Amino acid sequence: MTTADAATTGSAARAIETAERTLDLVRARAAGAEAEVTVRQGTEALTRFATSFIHQNVASDVNHVLIRVALDGRSAATSIDGPADDEALGRAIDNVLEAARVRPADPGWPGLASRSEPPEVDHFDEATANATPDERARRVRAFVDAAGGLETAGFCSTTTVQLAFANSAGQRLTGRGTAAEIDGIARTPTADGSSRRVSVRLDELDGRAVGERAAGKARTASKPTDLAPGRYEVVLEADCVANILSFLLVAGFNGKAVEEGRSFARLGEAQFDRSISLRDDVTDPGTLGVPFDIEGTPKRPLDLVRDGVTSGLLHTRRTARAAGVESTGHAVEGGGAWGALGANLVFGAGQKTTEELIAGVVRGVLVTDFWYTRILDPRTQVVTGLTRNGVWLIEDGRVVRPVTNLRFTQSFLDALGPDAVRGISAERALVLAGWDSIYLVPSLHLASWNFTGGAKG
Repeated sequence: MTTADAATTGSAARAIETAERTLDLVRARAAGAEAEVTVRQGTEALTRFATSFIHQNVASDVNHVLIRVALDGRSAATSIDGPADDEALGRAIDNVLEAARVRPADPGWPGLASRSEPPEVDHFDEATANATPDERARRVRAFVDAAGGLETAGFCSTTTVQLAFANSAGQRLTGRGTAAEIDGIARTPTADGSSRRVSVRLDELDGRAVGERAAGKARTASKPTDLAPGRYEVVLEADCVANILSFLLVAGFNGKAVEEGRSFARLGEAQFDRSISLRDDVTDPGTLGVPFDIEGTPKRPLDLVRDGVTSGLLHTRRTARAAGVESTGHAVEGGGAWGALGANLVFGAGQKTTEELIAGVVRGVLVTDFWYTRILDPRTQVVTGLTRNGVWLIEDGRVVRPVTNLRFTQSFLDALGPDAVRGISAERALVLAGWDSIYLVPSLHLASWNFTGGAKG
């Protein structure tokens, strides 16, 4: 065993020891209580740059303990951050037990997860876990140099997570993960270009390649002109696709949304183009994360859409109990108000390059990013938002000119519906929107997208 391996093993032991000790403290105060504890430990480090200079380098140690208890079906939860000694844990436990005692009985209390093994997953890289500020700074330097004098801004980050779970029903789980990201823009007087890359391994982040892409977008997007509102074919790059999926997940494939009648999802129906397959799969080698949720439920690969047919829903223990099914392992901290959240979305790859997608467009728009997206109707998935960081008109398979940012109002469900998808790229990008929201997604060529005006109206 190497020194690094020993350190990692020690981190796992410390995390599960904290969880076990917390359970012991609960038992000492309320022997009959149901209890579960999630311990998250690790490091979050960030090197940020603006006006082409590094201006901030920060790192923080994370020690977060989430405690949930139930007394005769009366449940409450609390958490602490920082030192988790017996005194701090004891105060938190006293408070959460008191809260549970005065609450009304919870008819939807699902009980605790029983013993079960998660899939074998280890999205972890020791070198990333031990990355130094200099290693992040070298990638920032490469990004800035590649921009060729354009003003740049962005960040390079590394994250390490050690997760442990224990409950009074005997479930015990540990998992670990790393993530590295470089995200930046390059700017001309009239346009911004963005690019980013995410990986389990910092060594896989090429700052120069990311910087060249951002600068290339900025230069080709400069001096944009207006485009008349209307319906156009679109080629949406990966970040746009991830944005679409975020709405489909929270307001669609979510068991709570289905239970409350807010969801579009109808199991067994062909609601999507037959070329679309979408699954939640922490075991995919292209993604990252840990193989269980905060309720101690293992995450199994789950088809949400198979060949265009809606095939699955995401559940927490609570929504699964209401639906008479098993939890899919998608509970997140603080997520009681909205239900299950897909964590490792994998969109099936196509067979074309992005350039081939563009070549197939008669007259349409190439879009880099969406932003300020807001849902108007969850059941139809009508969303409004803006384009960002590079938009271009395509005619007869060629990018002909940059256009100013556009507002759209579009049903995401219609845009991905039967016979609406004209192409899917073979290359996919990993998009990180928080540790519980990870997307492995391609670019898409869609038949129709409703642009309703410019960014100012």
